Amino acid sequence: MASFVSRYARAFADVIFEAKLDAKSVQRQLADFAGAWHESRELREFFLDPSFPVDQKVALLDKLNAKLKMAQQTRNFIAVLIRNDRIVGLDDVLAEFRREINRRLGISEAKVISARKLDDQERKELESQIAELTGGTVEAQFEEDSALLGGAVVQVGSTVYDGSVRGRLDRLREELTAG
Repeated sequence: MASFVSRYARAFADVIFEAKLDAKSVQRQLADFAGAWHESRELREFFLDPSFPVDQKVALLDKLNAKLKMAQQTRNFIAVLIRNDRIVGLDDVLAEFRREINRRLGISEAKVISARKLDDQERKELESQIAELTGGTVEAQFEEDSALLGGAVVQVGSTVYDGSVRGRLDRLREELTAG
């Protein structure tokens, strides 16, 4: 991660909290911009091309914002990334901004890897169990890995809870070879 990423993310989080904006709404606005960024190779190339003047890039941002309807602070943040030639780190800045907002709101991020795709009810139950375990609100990201054979592996911060069949088999193998 580039050194500027966390500085920009923290500074924008400061702006959001000082202006008392809804953080989730701002995150949706940023996601909408990121969606346009990822869908259009031409848009990315224009913003990244140093031969175009910054004022032209900001003017295009304003035209895009007419459709996206971002809050003024969100638009200004993206303009700052453009003006300071940091738009290349957009994805990293947005990911760090999400983590910063979650930290400030007391939301734990969890990564859940399951052996199969979980339905909505299973996801909600698992998030509830993780929230109980962490003693707070949880925002989980779900992935599948058939190599787990069954169960799930949950990572909250640097702590890993391995409830997978593969994990149990590995622990059993360790016990058998140690004894």
